[in-house]
Amino acid sequence: MEYLSNKLKDYAQFVKLRLASIVVFSAFAGFMLAPVPVDWNKLWILIASGFLVTCASNGFNQIIERDLDALMDRTAKRPLPDNRMSLIESYVFATVLGLVGLVMLYVFVNPLSCLLGLLALLSYTLAYTPLKRITPFSVLVGAFPGAIPPLLGWAAATDSIGIGGLILFSIQFMWQFPHFWAIAWVLDDDYKKAGFKMLPSLGGRNKASAFQVLVYSIGLLPISLLPIVFKMSGNIAAVVIIIMGVWFLALSHKLYRSLEIKDSRRLMLASFVYLPVVQIALILDKL
Repeated sequence: MEYLSNKLKDYAQFVKLRLASIVVFSAFAGFMLAPVPVDWNKLWILIASGFLVTCASNGFNQIIERDLDALMDRTAKRPLPDNRMSLIESYVFATVLGLVGLVMLYVFVNPLSCLLGLLALLSYTLAYTPLKRITPFSVLVGAFPGAIPPLLGWAAATDSIGIGGLILFSIQFMWQFPHFWAIAWVLDDDYKKAGFKMLPSLGGRNKASAFQVLVYSIGLLPISLLPIVFKMSGNIAAVVIIIMGVWFLALSHKLYRSLEIKDSRRLMLASFVYLPVVQIALILDKL
């Protein structure tokens, strides 16, 4: 029993279970905000298949970065660098998860959702992951697959992309810049051990990096209000979005003024709160 428990923990760490759950919630939000009656059977299949594809993406990411993970304190105890999982086992596990998830999307949801899932998986593993050691623009590249989940949810519900799906994609796309840069600010010393260039300025934790965090936080507020402009949700959601946006912007401004790790940590935690709160507000006000 202890072996099984430890193995399950290793698999959960390998697929980044908590991160996968956040991603799947965005797909759920996109599905629920679509202007069609909710098909609950399709929704559950979307959640399960989206979860599998996301887990596969995270797994392939760890396979590619296994030697680099061994260099960083935060990731050295992951299953691959700690030799608790073999390379063959990890390849088989990630491949099976990805194939099953994509087939489920194609057969039980629609081909467009499968295509979006495949695009997210390939661009995350084959473009974003290797670019992290080459250029800070990796965050820009990674923002595209990172913003696909709500668009995938919309496409699953409507069999199309549509302006609503693109709006949800845009919100998550813009949110990722302050989100990832806040994380990179906190973890910059650890990232440097692996050669990751995640902050927008090559100077690292400086005014130039903080300024870009601030700029994208400013841009996030009007973009997050687009669902209200296009009648996807109502005025209560607008109030929540404004409150959350001003709070997020205030934290970004504080980081710009102080350049302190403690302020970037606050912004990082706020970013984890911001997106689901905005999405929940949009869904509830639509209902």
